[in-house]
Amino acid sequence: MPKLSVYDITGKATGEEIELNDQVFGVEFNEPVVHQAVVRQLANQRLGTHATKSRGMVRGGGRKPWKQKGTGHARAGSIRSSIWVGGGVAFGPQPRSYEKDMPRKARRLAIRCALSAKVAAKQLVVIDGLKFDAPKTKNVVALLKAFESSEKKNLIITNGENENVELSARNMPEVTAITNNTLNCFDLLHNNQVFLDKEAIKSIEEVLA
Repeated sequence: MPKLSVYDITGKATGEEIELNDQVFGVEFNEPVVHQAVVRQLANQRLGTHATKSRGMVRGGGRKPWKQKGTGHARAGSIRSSIWVGGGVAFGPQPRSYEKDMPRKARRLAIRCALSAKVAAKQLVVIDGLKFDAPKTKNVVALLKAFESSEKKNLIITNGENENVELSARNMPEVTAITNNTLNCFDLLHNNQVFLDKEAIKSIEEVLA
């Protein structure tokens, strides 16, 4: 079982080591499954509200602009044809759903692979008491500075809803704060450093093991 040292929010080691479940934090990286999970997550975030007007939706163009023969012009039936300026768009995008499905077991495997990759790369930090007394950005700034992670992309995973942590990190573009219930593959891989609340480990292992 992989073991990690436990730190407090000031960056000091507490002297405690925590054993992580091999089935969650020590699995072999499965690239196809992880790729599928990331593509699915990004696709499901798309609204799919894009739309263009076809020639039937553009106002005007009901009359034939000139007679069929004898003018020297090419044949034309409507000034709203897609080859005319101001005409409709041929084969343009229309509202659609980009939603992709994926088996639950495969989704959980992808998260286990992402967690294991972070442990193997020594990019997972376990924090004992990851909470703030008030929603202040300087709390997150101090946390990142203590671990020399200010110049990196950081992910903070709390144990359940923690409004103070969420609000403290909200206006920092290089920091993402999520809960153990919203753990996902994209956020784990997109960020360089992961700060995980010690209390969240047990619930994560119960769900993913």
